[in-house]
Amino acid sequence: MGGPQAEDPAVARAQSPGSGAPPASGWASLVPELLVNDLAASLTFWCGRLGFHVAYDRPASGFAYLEREGAQVMLCRRNAGWETGDMRPPLGQGINLQVKVASLAPIVAALDAAGWPLLEEPQEAWYRVGDYEGGQREFLVQDPDGYLVRLAEDLGRRPVPISPTS
Repeated sequence: MGGPQAEDPAVARAQSPGSGAPPASGWASLVPELLVNDLAASLTFWCGRLGFHVAYDRPASGFAYLEREGAQVMLCRRNAGWETGDMRPPLGQGINLQVKVASLAPIVAALDAAGWPLLEEPQEAWYRVGDYEGGQREFLVQDPDGYLVRLAEDLGRRPVPISPTS
């Protein structure tokens, strides 16, 4: 019938050579994969500023799997393969990725040293969770492609404030 079929680009990307190993914290049940315009710039931000490290990568296909304190994210250079609509900046509109960390201070210092602007400065926030409130110190920053990242440091729990009755 026809000649040999062209190799599937998704298969080629998945099988391209790489380095590293599975995440030390194990495989998370949900891991976002962010399509990025410039993988090197994204790695500088995610690893150099936010403190993630590359668990494994496939440089030839523009892919890196990152982790930090159990948080995991995949970065993939845009290749039009999985783009389901117009990719206008900022990317990821309508979503923020919360990353729990032990301490915000070194991350804020790294961003400040790089002159990287914060979308929201660090602040204390308390959220209702059933019969208590969970607290965190948090801030918002955008990555090079505009993905919104909320970094949060745990402040513990407190009872729900009692409202005065009328």
